[in-house]
Amino acid sequence: MTAVATEEASGGVAGDRGAGSLAFVTMTVGDLRLALPMSSVHAVIRPPELVRIPLGPPGLEGLAHWHGDAVPVLDLAMALGRDGGTPDTRETRVVLVGHRGQPVGLRVDAMAGILRSDPDRIDPVTAEDGGLDPAMLDGLLRDGPATILKPDVLIDRQFGDPGESDRTAGAGGLVGGFGQVAGPGGDRSAGARAAGVIDRLALLVFEVAGQEFALPVERVREVLPAPREISRMARSRAHLLGVMSVRDRLLPLVGLRALFGLEGVREQGAGEQAAGRRVVVVRPGQRQAPVGVLVDEVREILRLDAAQIDPVPPFLAREPEFEDLDGIARADGGRRLVSVLSAGRLFRHGAAIGAEAGVDGERDGMEPARPADAGGMAGKAERFVVFSLAGAEYGLPVAAVREVLRRPDSITPLPNAPDFVSGVLTLRGEVLPLIDQRRLLHLPAAGGGTAPGLARGRVVVVGRDGADAARVGLLVDGLSGLLTIPAERIGPAPAVSAAQRRLIRRVATLETAGAARLILLMDAESLLDMDRLAGLLVTQQ
Repeated sequence: MTAVATEEASGGVAGDRGAGSLAFVTMTVGDLRLALPMSSVHAVIRPPELVRIPLGPPGLEGLAHWHGDAVPVLDLAMALGRDGGTPDTRETRVVLVGHRGQPVGLRVDAMAGILRSDPDRIDPVTAEDGGLDPAMLDGLLRDGPATILKPDVLIDRQFGDPGESDRTAGAGGLVGGFGQVAGPGGDRSAGARAAGVIDRLALLVFEVAGQEFALPVERVREVLPAPREISRMARSRAHLLGVMSVRDRLLPLVGLRALFGLEGVREQGAGEQAAGRRVVVVRPGQRQAPVGVLVDEVREILRLDAAQIDPVPPFLAREPEFEDLDGIARADGGRRLVSVLSAGRLFRHGAAIGAEAGVDGERDGMEPARPADAGGMAGKAERFVVFSLAGAEYGLPVAAVREVLRRPDSITPLPNAPDFVSGVLTLRGEVLPLIDQRRLLHLPAAGGGTAPGLARGRVVVVGRDGADAARVGLLVDGLSGLLTIPAERIGPAPAVSAAQRRLIRRVATLETAGAARLILLMDAESLLDMDRLAGLLVTQQ
């Protein structure tokens, strides 16, 4: 995203003007020649990669990662009521302007240059110029000629006033009990329900060569995209893949295919593995460097009773490769068997590479953040369950996520429910409302009933315990995994609408494998308040 700026060559610009002259950045949008005050322009950049932010105005193209900020980018043509959505060309630029303390990008067809003009050569707007609303205009430059825009007025008209969404919901909670846990077993006390959640072990389930493995969620530091390149260590065993760079540190990588002899597949670790694959970063213990496990796909998060996890049968336990397992989990009533890996023993494999690569467990930047000093937030981090939806990534606090399940084959419709509620399903005797996240966030529907996103879809179960216990299931495209995000990488989300500000309050801006990564962080409590949610979204229609 290289900033560019050029001087206007015509009209006696720059040095020919007096000390009282005003500077403007000029640009073209369709047949319009427009100008913005230089004082409001931060930079002019080439079109960046964008992440779509839901519930925004039609002219909002998405969020861009710029100098650590999540910047909303508007199509200026659409914001001005013209036809937008034209393809990018070599001349297309994004003009970054300041607006109420945050940068906002305006996509234009081309930058014309920089123009200086004396105040007496700026004419007032007396009528609509070129079909534009005079309220968004600040004058006409004779030397351009160009129409001066008021960026604050233009942007306010797009984003509206999101202040209403900052007021919290009333104390009444959920009206009519919608979203409450009900059905058989629903009369259990809040204490019993809470105890049931606490006693259940949360497992992150992933797939390697068609087989399912799992690690306790508490042992998973984060889940990262697989690297395109892995640096192999000389004379290492086949399952010791090498190391990858994560935030300027070296992470040892272990391959389960070779470790367990799955399909006789040799791990490559190159670009052919990168598509769709993930690295599960395991936290073995205190003062031990983390270890990465290369997997084909992250499946779900299961919560199981301790009785549903059996030890490895003695006959198999004698074999060396089964030393890396802590047990066998019986899911779906015993129809699925999931091998639970031992984080501690995986560390031994990683240590063999780490010692050669110079990985220091005591200094490694990926170790769990130590508690912050009482006086500040330094060193704190938050953990999120990250899922994909319509090509973007979203996150929910780990504490709010009960489990992540496979998408059911059938969903029972719920009459008179809001449009974004697909229906209900029964989960261990409890009735769970299902929210279609695409409808809720006004995202495009997935194409066809057999689309890949639906085939691999997941249900993220969000809930709270206590006297006002509630559960909802969120239909999403897929599970990206777990992520620990430092506090300094989390900031407020740009406020583009009241509904968006209520549902997506924060955004994480990260650099992964040298590429920008934006994760929209959702507010779990807002997702549980169905009536307020429905009322808030009515304003977006």
